[in-house]
Amino acid sequence: MEKGCNIFSIIAACFLFVSSSASLLPTSSFLGIHPQEENYFKSKVIKCKDGSKSFTRDRLNDGFCDCVDGTDEPGTSACPGGKFYCRNVGDTPQVLFSSRVNDCICDCCDGSDEYDSGINCPNTCFKDGNTLQKNDDYNFIRTHLVNVDAREASSRVSFEDLIQKLKELKILVVGEVILISCVVAFLLSRQRLWSGRRRRRFR
Repeated sequence: MEKGCNIFSIIAACFLFVSSSASLLPTSSFLGIHPQEENYFKSKVIKCKDGSKSFTRDRLNDGFCDCVDGTDEPGTSACPGGKFYCRNVGDTPQVLFSSRVNDCICDCCDGSDEYDSGINCPNTCFKDGNTLQKNDDYNFIRTHLVNVDAREASSRVSFEDLIQKLKELKILVVGEVILISCVVAFLLSRQRLWSGRRRRRFR
């Protein structure tokens, strides 16, 4: 369970709500209202959506249920049948039963439903954007690694070419050494032959 949301804090919150509902009032009178419905609540006298009665604008989100359908309390949990609208900018908007407002559970990704429960709801509405950023980072790293792999592959090819050239050079050098050895041996044998003839001639 979230920090500060044990059974004692819930009982304390209920006690505070009974003794003084002012502490649980939303910071904005339009909290929990769909943006397209804001004009509906701007009149001095507002009708309950079920047509049962009317209420003055100062009783909007005042913590007391005047309309059976919860029209007057979209931003509090005063009306069991009320609906709370999460704007969730950056993600999908959401509609909750108003009983889930300030219940110590983060239902809206923007945390707007827990404005006075004593817990901190981090805004996670941009998780898709963060994922995109991570994907961008991943793509950057992957591209970088691909480039590194390409450079390493190119280096390996160059190194293998060098080895092959050295092998070819070694064969060439060995061939030249053998050729020179044959020439030297041939010259030495000719010299010996020539020396032998000279000796015989002077005898």
